[in-house]
Amino acid sequence: MLCAAASDRLPRSSRLIGLALLAAALLQGCGASPGQLLGRAPSPLPWPAGISAAFNHREDSHYRSPISGAVRNGDDLEALLLTSINSARRELLVAVQELSLPRLAEALAAQHRRGVQVKVVLENSYSTPWSEQHEAELNPHLRQRHRQLMALADRNGDGSLSAEERQRGDAVAILQRAGVPVIDDTADGSKGSGLMHSKYVVVDRSVVVTGSANFTASGIHGDAGARQTRGNVNHLLRFESEAMAALFAEDFLRMWGDGPGGANDSRFGLAKQAGPPSTVQVGDATVQVLFAPHRRSDPHHGLQLIGDTLATARQRLDMALFVFSAQALTDRIAELQQRGVQLRLLADPGFASRSFSEVLDLLGVALADRHCKLEAGNQPLEQAAEGVGSPRLARGDKLHHKLAVIDGRTVITGSFNWSPSAAHQNDEVLLVIHSPLLAAHFTREIDRLWKGAELGIGERLERKLAENRRRCGSGEQRP
Repeated sequence: MLCAAASDRLPRSSRLIGLALLAAALLQGCGASPGQLLGRAPSPLPWPAGISAAFNHREDSHYRSPISGAVRNGDDLEALLLTSINSARRELLVAVQELSLPRLAEALAAQHRRGVQVKVVLENSYSTPWSEQHEAELNPHLRQRHRQLMALADRNGDGSLSAEERQRGDAVAILQRAGVPVIDDTADGSKGSGLMHSKYVVVDRSVVVTGSANFTASGIHGDAGARQTRGNVNHLLRFESEAMAALFAEDFLRMWGDGPGGANDSRFGLAKQAGPPSTVQVGDATVQVLFAPHRRSDPHHGLQLIGDTLATARQRLDMALFVFSAQALTDRIAELQQRGVQLRLLADPGFASRSFSEVLDLLGVALADRHCKLEAGNQPLEQAAEGVGSPRLARGDKLHHKLAVIDGRTVITGSFNWSPSAAHQNDEVLLVIHSPLLAAHFTREIDRLWKGAELGIGERLERKLAENRRRCGSGEQRP
């Protein structure tokens, strides 16, 4: 009982990290050798009551990757999810774009067999067992995913999959064999929403786990067969709050309808008729919760909430973004910098240099697309903003956060990328959390990413701009 006793000594404010590390230890076995470094004490920063977070690349925590077997920096997000799933006694509501980690599927299946009511909503692109798919029928993205999942299932690493490895390595098939009810965003009779992009688990209508991470190897640990990767840079939040859980359960049940095999009464995308943001109190923190999407004419859409929140900045604005393609937010950021607000914006290197990226606007440059067309309404700044760049990541990894920290007191986060698609097409979660204690943790994450970041127009982007000018000249503006 030594492992359990260690957990009992953890203060409530550190429960999330402690539970995640405990889960990692339990999965390895309490009798793991003393030489195994499964984690260190969490940082001394306090957590706000009822809220905690985990970051899969943080420097002051370690765990043993179940993919590569190597000890690595970061919190084990999968262990956190397993701890939350295994704690359920009555109900588990899971809405996530992709779930492909077999251990998570096995935990959900086990809870279903115990009598816990388990319901799962997935994005339709990822709701078919990969073991039933044929590479020749897949597009390049799904073909690459298929190969990664085959590598993940190859437990003995011999390059060949046995029938048992296929059976135990396919997360969706595990759910189906166990009889876990699963639907995707075509359950309303449509071809699917823009994306069912939410990422959350609701436990017994009292706990919510949500954030930027999909429940995949690439989203948490790193790709199987690619030891240099450590997973896309992500985080998960845990809320111990019946009020928060009630909001997430309401969103889930709109999508669920009467479940698989029933009438086409599921509601995804705009059919959900998502309303204005709701506000709940979790301890001393005030949390605004918005579920997307909304029509462009709806004043409650997510980009408006982000813009209004950014406008409150007086001294400092820190951002770490995967996709940033909303012109209105560029205009707002430019206004803030003109007012003297200190800016740090870190963008995913791959998305930052796409033709529709607003990072280019902030750097004062434009990039034509493959048709030599410039984005409609494109407005690069006449003078490049300072403090804009990209972190250095392992090849294959992405900066997948969708977060901002305002004046060290407010955090914007969720599954919601800063894009028109997130606001007006996708099923998404957007959170605005007013808590200096939580903001300190997210500021520390941005500080970590900032170290060694490449600021301004780096060599890679400069080469891309030069090639674009050679091919397209100044480009042609789309109407």
